[in-house]
Amino acid sequence: MKRFMSFMAGAMAGALVGAVVALLLAPASGEELRRRARERIEAMEEELRRAYQDRVRQLEAELEALRSGREA
Repeated sequence: MKRFMSFMAGAMAGALVGAVVALLLAPASGEELRRRARERIEAMEEELRRAYQDRVRQLEAELEALRSGREA
């Protein structure tokens, strides 16, 4: 268990150092990075909404087909 905890502590420290180095060496300013991140998140949200709506329509159509098959 001690080895696992040591590994996890090292992994967390490495991730933190990597994140800091990435931010320091990033070619864009902090404001630009936040803007890009916000745009990507908004695009993903929209894509998820569309996928959800498409899936709901698909499931509703399948449900209707099952219902009409049962009633026939």
